[in-house]
Amino acid sequence: MALAQELYSFPASKLDSFVAQWLQPSREWKEEVLESVQAVEQFLRQENFHGERGLARDMRVLKVVKVGSFGNGTVLRSTTDVELVVFLSCFHSFQEEAKHHQAVLRLIQKRISYCQDLLDLGLNNLSVIEGVPSALFFTLRTRETWEPITVTIVPAYRALGPSCPNSQLPSEVYVNLIKANGYPGNFSPSFSELQRNFVKHRPTKLKSLLRLIKHWYQQYVRDKCPRANLPPPYALELLTVYAWEAGTQEDANFRLDEGLATVMELLQDHELICIYWTKYYTLENPVIQAFIRRQLKKERPIILDPADPTHNVAEGYRWDIVAQRANQCLKQDCCYDHRDTPVPSWTVKRAPDIQVTVEQWGHPNLIFWVNPYEPIKKLKEKIRLSRGYSGLQRLSFQEPGGQRQLIRSHCSLAYYGIFSNTHICLLETISPEIQVFVKNPDGGSHAYAIHPLHFVLSLKQQIEDRQGLRSQEQQLEFQGHVLEDWFDFKSYGIQDSVTLILSKKREGRAPFTPS
Repeated sequence: MALAQELYSFPASKLDSFVAQWLQPSREWKEEVLESVQAVEQFLRQENFHGERGLARDMRVLKVVKVGSFGNGTVLRSTTDVELVVFLSCFHSFQEEAKHHQAVLRLIQKRISYCQDLLDLGLNNLSVIEGVPSALFFTLRTRETWEPITVTIVPAYRALGPSCPNSQLPSEVYVNLIKANGYPGNFSPSFSELQRNFVKHRPTKLKSLLRLIKHWYQQYVRDKCPRANLPPPYALELLTVYAWEAGTQEDANFRLDEGLATVMELLQDHELICIYWTKYYTLENPVIQAFIRRQLKKERPIILDPADPTHNVAEGYRWDIVAQRANQCLKQDCCYDHRDTPVPSWTVKRAPDIQVTVEQWGHPNLIFWVNPYEPIKKLKEKIRLSRGYSGLQRLSFQEPGGQRQLIRSHCSLAYYGIFSNTHICLLETISPEIQVFVKNPDGGSHAYAIHPLHFVLSLKQQIEDRQGLRSQEQQLEFQGHVLEDWFDFKSYGIQDSVTLILSKKREGRAPFTPS
């Protein structure tokens, strides 16, 4: 993008003027671009697409949506890339869309090539671009200035139905998406209206910050490293929205220079970033919850698309290059005030706080808000202040289908991949007691305090008190051996935080007697 002034030569105090003068597009220019794009939309809506072999005979366009910068209101001056998502009647599921995606693209390509209205606008470079997902690509020109416009068309399944809510959707929408098991991002166009609305209805000042970040990214990162595998601008948009939400508590009035400095600092810490939103789905559904938890355990940075959580838009890119460029930006005039002092940044955690429910047998639950990167010892101190324990606090957790794990004081929840609301078990032990985990037949487990020199029967009595299964009916196993009631734990070599297997006693199996 050719600009008369470079961002780095502007002082921080004048960034608002920089955006207004050099980045904000004029209404006349936008209308001129969109007038040509309107011809494409009209063609799509009016064309009678008779299905070819393998396609539905009646293939109608249900809706055409402008997405990307033109759709959400953050387009930069002189940007002429327009993205259209076309919802079609021939797609009744994500699987059908994946199966017929290429055939539909070829059909639209064939019909567009004969459209006289588009040929009159200089239709050129018509081709199918392979990608995630594949898209139809071509160029047009504006009617007045004959300026070239790049148009991208992506066909999609209308997963949201005829209306587009701006709140949580029925859980089955996301359950179906998860079960479709598509390549990350393949089905994102089905949720493009949510992606658009996520930014479109934000304050004007935030859109100015988004323009500023996108301009910086284009001029100082992408243009300088054209061959590098850099993250998509959408990833930086989402990171910027998160920075504003967390750093200003969604205040519509803030300083652009502070927002710029904050995003640059976040980019330098990209290896810690783990952010997501639950605006459109709920983690109360077990399928969605299990999937999101798996997503949040992957390598960081993690920025889940708020509309399509199957897509980590930050995965697999050269964030190290972006971090280097961000470090350079922080040294420029745009990040220094008139006293030649670095612009202060907002306080923004690299992952949002989560709700931790601490459960202890015989006591009411404790609820704390904890940042995943805080040391566990800070959580233990909060527990101590709440209950006044003098013994050793032992914290553990178990994910569905997994083993119960001890949480160590010097680690953090992030170390264990915990970035969403969780339940933690608290057990207090007094030396020389140790902790053992007892796994139930249903896969769940509990933590118990035992004395190494006490009999196995003492643990069975604790299990009976807590779970109701009579001690006479219990069978405990360790490393494949059945434990005998009148032997102590030390004789079996049972150490701290091992797992014992609980089952209902069966006849005819001899217990293991230590030698």
